[in-house]
Amino acid sequence: MTNERSSERVALVTGGTRGLGAAISTRLVADGISVAAAYRSDDAAAGVLRDALGPERLSVHRVDVGSAAACRALVDEVTAAYGRVDYLVNSAGVLVEQRFLDISASAFDDALRVNLAPAFHLAQAVVPGMRERRFGRIVNIGSVSASMGAVFQVDYAAAKAGLIGLTRSIARAVARHGITVNCVVPGGFETDMLEEMSLSDHAAVERTVPVGRYGRPAELAHVVASLLHDDASYVTGAVIAVDGGLGMGA
Repeated sequence: MTNERSSERVALVTGGTRGLGAAISTRLVADGISVAAAYRSDDAAAGVLRDALGPERLSVHRVDVGSAAACRALVDEVTAAYGRVDYLVNSAGVLVEQRFLDISASAFDDALRVNLAPAFHLAQAVVPGMRERRFGRIVNIGSVSASMGAVFQVDYAAAKAGLIGLTRSIARAVARHGITVNCVVPGGFETDMLEEMSLSDHAAVERTVPVGRYGRPAELAHVVASLLHDDASYVTGAVIAVDGGLGMGA
């Protein structure tokens, strides 16, 4: 049976209950969009966000998107609940800072599995429905480290660099079907992930940002929301920096 909410736009946001993902979920709900927010393990944060935004507007889904099968099951679950997925925002990511020579083979593989592969598997799962409706928006959340490099984020930066190639390749593959695919590239933002970066000198990095500060999550959410809009149909394959100018370099 089709859910009564199926007449509304529906967004699936991975990593959607904390940090930048939570800001994106919050903005989309404010814009009248129904949001299915996927998260890995923090039940408390998911519950707080669901209660704050209202369970009639936001559902939460605990899943390890590092599994291809789990990605497909997630899309099936959201589609069954809402009738479709109009927007996919791949915001899930894990960053564990390490020195280059300390990164194990398994840690490198895990970085790709969690930070790159889910965007592929989830896009594969949502695109058939988007093609049928001749409408869809996919936004991948990258990182400024992909282009600048980051001494303590070698594996993470590699995964995020791959996300740019993935974005542009899928964009070409689906452009004639009314589907856009773009990549938003954040710099430093005031989130839990920033606090968990144990090796970087946060104050030193902030001083290199041309605008003189780290970003606010709502500022990134605004850019994502604009790319999901119906009128953004001529923007695809774009890589959009939201970094206060950090990516320009010194």
